[in-house]
Amino acid sequence: MKATTWFRISAVILVLFAVGHTIGFMGFRGLGAESEAVRAQMDAVRFATQPGGPANFTFGGFYVGFGLFNTAFYVFAAWVAWRLGAMARRGSPDVAALGWPMVALMIVSAALAIKYFFTPPIVLSVLAAVCLAVGTWLGRKTSAG
Repeated sequence: MKATTWFRISAVILVLFAVGHTIGFMGFRGLGAESEAVRAQMDAVRFATQPGGPANFTFGGFYVGFGLFNTAFYVFAAWVAWRLGAMARRGSPDVAALGWPMVALMIVSAALAIKYFFTPPIVLSVLAAVCLAVGTWLGRKTSAG
């Protein structure tokens, strides 16, 4: 397969990651009264971001905000992967300069998922890293020659 194909596969994986992440964290409900109580407290406890400032924020709001931030990050990463495919097709020498950091980012994503999460984000991070690495390797060879 060509570098472009590997980058396009990684883009699709990253879009699936974004969709799955959003559905998962927005639809997550605890498995009992204790977890529901924790979630209710996250939504109820208000705090200020600056000493003496208004208590306008909740941990529940941060949970949702960071979750949506992660969704936006994975959509952007998918776009970058897609663009890397176009760059590889044109033989751009910048494929390696952007591709390898994307690979590193997905490896960090996998490591964080191993430490803090569960199987689906681990698998998707590893698959994206592998596809990006193969695409970058092939794209590097194409642009060098």
